[in-house]
Formats: sequence, structure tokens, C-alpha cells
Amino acid sequence: MEDRDRLSSAFEANRPRRRAQAYRMLGSHEEADDTVQETWLRVARADATTVENLGGWLTTIVARICLDRLRARRSRPEDPAGTQPPEPAASVVASAGPEEEAVIADSVGAALLVVLDLLSPGERVAFVLHDVFAVPFDEIGAIVGRSPDAARQLASRARRRVQGATAAGDVDLVHRRAVVEAFLTAARDGDFDALLAILDPDVVLRPDAATVRMGNVPETRGASAVAEFMHRGAGALRLAVVDGVAGLAWKPGGRILGAVELTIAGDRIVQIELTREPEHLERLDVVLLDD
Repeated sequence: MEDRDRLSSAFEANRPRRRAQAYRMLGSHEEADDTVQETWLRVARADATTVENLGGWLTTIVARICLDRLRARRSRPEDPAGTQPPEPAASVVASAGPEEEAVIADSVGAALLVVLDLLSPGERVAFVLHDVFAVPFDEIGAIVGRSPDAARQLASRARRRVQGATAAGDVDLVHRRAVVEAFLTAARDGDFDALLAILDPDVVLRPDAATVRMGNVPETRGASAVAEFMHRGAGALRLAVVDGVAGLAWKPGGRILGAVELTIAGDRIVQIELTREPEHLERLDVVLLDD
């Protein structure tokens, strides 16, 4: 009973990440919730005593359930057998690692979810796992029932199709996260020069009404002024996914009190939106990445 209680607590701590993973694969909040519940049922029936990396194990299980659901929606030529690989044994995936450290490299917004519907199930799972969660191709191959090279080809084909279907043609989830992480690191370290290098010279910081009331923060323009403000307020900032894209959140005292949405062009941040209005925050989907 004690082991089951610990497993249940650990699963609940992982629930937001697993729901985010399922949503980005399926594009449906309802299906994501169902997938997480099915994941728990499978975990509860399995022997988890040898699992060293619970996050990696759960990532694998969620991905396979999502693959089942995607294949049920439609059949693709690359899935001729229509069968699934067996549920992973705990000992096999216990060492699965990088995806739990990278967690969600970036996320897919509503527009990209529409584009992902153009992909086959295998392409979609491979693309999301690799480009969003940084899962290595040998593990992706085991999930989709392919060799690592074939899994790499699935993700590469998906990436080309996503880029071809987007107006900008420059969807790069890993790059977006790298920019946000560099910005957060520079702000926390007080590295003013690094902040200036990441911010567009004409960057605009736009606080909502609640942020203005709480901190007397006006709309601010220009890299120097914005860098000075972000340096002062960086202590409680956390890396997050905010409404489907890489962003930041304020979590002083263990509770999310604000969100930071970033608009990125190339290697620079061109707009920063600060949200602290409670009603607006409730409508945002904020997933912390470093809990």
C-alpha cells in the first residue's frame, strides 16, 4: 500500500506534463485527459518497483496510447499491419532519460496543431517526441515499431511538411526554447549585455492592467529599458509553456501569479506581454517545465 501511495503521488506530480504531451499529440483536451487516465490504469497494473526514471516511462506509455488513438482516426500506408508494439516493460524504459530533463522543448500552438493533423500518426508522434520533448530516435523507434533510422526519417518528413504548411516556413521548436532559456538565464544572472543581445532594439514590453497596478510598470520600449526591468524582476521567473508556446511564469511562494508571453523573430525577442490579471491567467494554459 505504501509503494502504491508513493507511485500515485509521483504520477499526480507528473500529470500536468503528461497531459501537455498528450494534448500536443492529439490536439484535443478531452482525449488528452482520457489518455492520462488510461496511462494511470496501465501504470497501476504494472510492476513499477524497478523504474528509475518515472518520467521516461510515462512518456513512453502516453506516446503509445496516443499512437493508438491517432491510428484509430485514420489508416496510413506506413502503418500496414495496424498493430502496436507491446507495452514497455519497466526494466526496459527505466533508463530512458533526456526527455524528462528537456521536458517540453517548446510546444505547439493552435495553428500548428491544425498543421499536425496533416501528418500520419507515425510522423506526428515522431515529430512531437523528438522536436518537442527531445526524445532520442532509438526510443522513438521502439514506440512506433520502427528502426531508429526510420524514426528519424518520420520526424524529418514531418518537419518538412510542417514547415511547408506554415506561412513563415521556419517552425523550429528547439530553437524557440533555446532563445527563451538564454533570455531567462541572462535575466537571472544579471548579464545586461547578454539581455541586449537577445532583445530586439525596438522590443516592446506590454503589461496588463493588473501588472501595472501591482508594480507601477508602464509599457516599455527599447532593449535597454526592457532589459533593466526584466533583470529586476527575474528572481521568481520560471521556464514554462504558456498557451502552447515557450514562455515564462512567475511563481513566488509556490503559486503561479503571472505569465510572460514572448514573441520571437529569428534570434531575438520583439515583444514581451506580462499577464497578472487573475481572470486572464485562469484562461491561460500554463505548464511549468522545471518543477
